Amino acid sequence: MKNAMREKNTIALEALRAIKSEILLAQTAGGNAEITEADEIKILQKLVKMRKDSASIFTTQNRPDLAEPELAQIAVIEKFLPAQLSEAEVEAIVSKIIAETGASGIASMGKVMGLASAQIGGSAEGKTISTIVKKLLV
Repeated sequence: MKNAMREKNTIALEALRAIKSEILLAQTAGGNAEITEADEIKILQKLVKMRKDSASIFTTQNRPDLAEPELAQIAVIEKFLPAQLSEAEVEAIVSKIIAETGASGIASMGKVMGLASAQIGGSAEGKTISTIVKKLLV
């Protein structure tokens, strides 16, 4: 944050302040002073998703002046996230889980999603995982 202030990089500063704020809120809401790394990743993913949604709304409303800072903040926040898996890598992991569990049909989606989310963690968006699970189970 100090570097962003020194460089007068307002976009990075806003993003870093948002991260700090959300982490502090999570710490105080839970009652304990410690949060796990997995919780931190979930917080960062939530912040990225919120900004993507905002940017998409601003873009559809023809407000690029408001969408650009949101997209720039996404780039700053994503630096703190683990490397994202490609769709092919996620599909390979989900296929392996389906083969191991013997899941078939859309009724098994919850079971597969739970296992896939636990195994993949913060390395892929939940929406991507969900789409691939639906595709493979149908």
